[in-house]
Amino acid sequence: MPEISDSIRLLFETSVDQEGDRYTVSIPAELVENGSIDPTESYRVALLASEMDDEDDTTSETPDRSTVSPPERTSPPTKQGPPVEEEEVRTVSIDTLGDQGDGIAKVERGFIVIVPGTKPGDRVEVEITDVKETVAFAEPVGEATVR
Repeated sequence: MPEISDSIRLLFETSVDQEGDRYTVSIPAELVENGSIDPTESYRVALLASEMDDEDDTTSETPDRSTVSPPERTSPPTKQGPPVEEEEVRTVSIDTLGDQGDGIAKVERGFIVIVPGTKPGDRVEVEITDVKETVAFAEPVGEATVR
């Protein structure tokens, strides 16, 4: 499983849609409107497979779209859930800061855990408070130690 880069700037869920002989990845308008994405800049995009419920499989039409080639599949994707659970307590190392200033740690399979009030280099015991398909949120429960 590839590592997720420490330089990740933004993480969101979307779908890949077919439009004729092309596939597109929709970018929610609010990401451009709130300044997270600058439409005059170029970006490197990574696609990570995630499980999606049928009722969540809705696409909002967005005029700004990035075009991608269809992926080649050699085997069916392995469906694994998040490697953390709500109320789980564990020790994590903060690798980088997110756009909102929260600490970001990576655990098994490169899964991201966001921990407010921490900074890169901190090693802190946290309690997982909310788990999404691609990211979890946690609160520190102990003192941070610097590596």
